[in-house]
Amino acid sequence: MQKPKGKIVAIGGNEDKGTYPSPAEEHLQTHLRFFDHGILKRIHDELHGLGTRIEVITSASHIPEQMGQLYLDAFLKLGCDNVGVLYMQHSDTAQDDYFLERIKKADGLMFTGGDQRRISEVFLGSPALELLKQRYQQEEKFLISGTSAGAMALSKIMIEESRDDNALVKGMVRLQEGMGLLEDLVIDTHFVNRRRMPRLIEAISAYPSHVGIGLGEDTGILIRENECIETIGSGLVVVIDGRHLEENNFTQIEQGEPLCLEHLLLHVLPKGRRYNLVTGEFMDEVR
Repeated sequence: MQKPKGKIVAIGGNEDKGTYPSPAEEHLQTHLRFFDHGILKRIHDELHGLGTRIEVITSASHIPEQMGQLYLDAFLKLGCDNVGVLYMQHSDTAQDDYFLERIKKADGLMFTGGDQRRISEVFLGSPALELLKQRYQQEEKFLISGTSAGAMALSKIMIEESRDDNALVKGMVRLQEGMGLLEDLVIDTHFVNRRRMPRLIEAISAYPSHVGIGLGEDTGILIRENECIETIGSGLVVVIDGRHLEENNFTQIEQGEPLCLEHLLLHVLPKGRRYNLVTGEFMDEVR
């Protein structure tokens, strides 16, 4: 299969998942600290600077107007004055010519945080998703980014929710279909702060041919050619590789029984470190 020419940036986020209670809504700025740690600037730079068109997609959010305004303000602080918001909250918008035309003209897209299931509900099976995949595959200067729920929805296998983040037993994690821009990855976010290692391990035990990516808050990865990932931001990225498992009891056990995994590989990448998803090896550090 041909390598995609576009780029993807997946960000660990640090806004609360789903709807915000009213006290949190008064302090939304504090939930987006990654603005000050260079991730949005890196997105801006990868899009070749001023004049590029960025569209913010708020499908995941229960408070789309406030979320959209936060991103508008943040990009404006970087000097980006060609930014719009696509309030695609329902599946009919992903078939609407108005939204499709906006997506066609954008140089970069940003999926906000919220609830990743809402993104799947809007985009799966839609002309908008086919357009995203086509542009990502064919256009070198096209970039898709997502934070928190927006990052999790980028992969084909998507973590929907978990019953208990601390239990390494079968059935604690519920998976569903994501947008499928990233075929062989499973992405989890808020990874360190919310202690989500167990649920990503279970996801990889269910899909051992995939690589799990755990994104810390204020942290992201830049993905080129669906092959090389580079850590950006202030925190850590955890890579969980199940492709070399010698024992994996996931298909033999019942719900609620403990997992047994032999030779599950784990890597930790700070800012500037790169990893080859195909070979499973570290690459030269970015200076």
